[in-house]
Amino acid sequence: MRMIVNQKRRTTLCRDDRRRGNRLGAVAVEFAVVAPMLLSIVVGLIELSRVYDAQNMLEAAAREGARFAAMDRSDMDLNGLSANQKMEQDVKNFLASSGIPSSAIQVTIRDSENPSLGFDLDDPANDLRLFEVQVDVPYSEVSYTPVDPDDDYGLSASVTFRNGRATLSQ
Repeated sequence: MRMIVNQKRRTTLCRDDRRRGNRLGAVAVEFAVVAPMLLSIVVGLIELSRVYDAQNMLEAAAREGARFAAMDRSDMDLNGLSANQKMEQDVKNFLASSGIPSSAIQVTIRDSENPSLGFDLDDPANDLRLFEVQVDVPYSEVSYTPVDPDDDYGLSASVTFRNGRATLSQ
């Protein structure tokens, strides 16, 4: 009797082994179906995180550039640059330190009341007036994946500040 029990176990084990082998094939097929979808979701999340990070960098760069212009610059050495040129250079340097090529960055300084006009930060007539700083970068310059030129679009950030060049009275 003992031999019969062992024989049954062997038969049962053989059947289980066959079932496991069949199941391993099913797992491979399921993985082959699910893996591309999972991989595309992961790559999409990474790309979305990069765009979100780049947008935050643009906003920080615009804010820091405008903050420079909002300060009293009378005692600053601007190295022969106008305040507009200095602010543009600072914004580009800030973004270039984050890996965005400075050649792709466009900085625009406009009058807040009339956005079609430029704004000269050094003009005494513009003291204590509001101005807008806008920073633009093509999406293709911040993307980890290649972007078709026809599908490229711009990332943009802007901030409005007050020109801080005002004569202080004592």
